[in-house]
Amino acid sequence: PDVPHYRKNKAVGVMKAGHIFTIEPMLACGKSGKDQLWPDDWTAVTVDGGRSAQFEHTFLVTETGFEVLTARPGAPLRSMPPFDPAMFQR
Repeated sequence: PDVPHYRKNKAVGVMKAGHIFTIEPMLACGKSGKDQLWPDDWTAVTVDGGRSAQFEHTFLVTETGFEVLTARPGAPLRSMPPFDPAMFQR
């Protein structure tokens, strides 16, 4: 199924074993909270030029739960990488 990544969507469907989905948060430091797309219809930027970043993880639904397909090599397939604030420092 096509499951939109936003609140209050009207999608109907159930994730089942074998389905793959992503979670793609975007962090933005813009003051207005507004964004715009570049002419490539893919690149999103803040209207006021504030810094922004986007990342994603891809998940596979299994019979017993899920696997993180984008897990780091050697990391457990059912865990997200640990949060490291130093990764976000300039």
